[in-house]
Amino acid sequence: MKSLLFFSTCGLMLAAASACAPLPSATARVALDCPTNEGGLRLSNVSSDKKTCLYASSDGDQVSLRLMPVLGSYEATLQPIEQELQGEVETQQPAKAVAEGKKGSGSTSENTEASKAAQQAAQDAGGASKLEDDGSGHDGDRAHIDLPGIHISADDDKANVNVGGIDVNAGENGATVRMSRDVRMRGEGFSPRRNGFRSTFILARDDLRDGWKAVGYEAGGPKTGPITVAVFKAHEGHHRGASEAVKRLVRRNAGV
Repeated sequence: MKSLLFFSTCGLMLAAASACAPLPSATARVALDCPTNEGGLRLSNVSSDKKTCLYASSDGDQVSLRLMPVLGSYEATLQPIEQELQGEVETQQPAKAVAEGKKGSGSTSENTEASKAAQQAAQDAGGASKLEDDGSGHDGDRAHIDLPGIHISADDDKANVNVGGIDVNAGENGATVRMSRDVRMRGEGFSPRRNGFRSTFILARDDLRDGWKAVGYEAGGPKTGPITVAVFKAHEGHHRGASEAVKRLVRRNAGV
């Protein structure tokens, strides 16, 4: 659970600005710009229409970079992808795994992870946090924080975090992270309107198919499309460097 929550809290914020060379307008993009290497990711395949690029890391993580038209709204366009990723959850677990999960669910180390995740999320957002002692002698068993733009409630093995539009729901089965916000497109730094968006979805669980520990997407682009979506699947060894590489691929093509 430690690595899952670290991924969820430390890897969920996109950089506020990016210094990069001029790129084609995202609204005029008809094909993806897919570098051979991006961080620890290496290009493995490009579709004939150049609207899908596949990447893999040395650890076996997979990224599918997609250029998609907007159908109705960008939220509606992303919904089927979220449903696709939700389908990675195993519908049934072996009886032995279920029994072991129940046996270990009360351990102190696991029960404090949600509180630690909540505290880290507040720190990442630039806020202050104060953990409450529940009297059991284990600091961090509970965290209740209510500051402007930061709302956190963590108790034993559950945590609900809302930090600047980022929602984290963590429990004994893992964590779900959602973030969506309006942004200015590249070259519109002085525009009063925010014509672009950035969205993040992360599902981090121990019961995902094929041994994955985290699946999700990073997306961005003009609200009217086309939008760039990086769908990723990560193993236990996924780290922040790989997460940043995914974000750079999206920013490179989305123009945000």
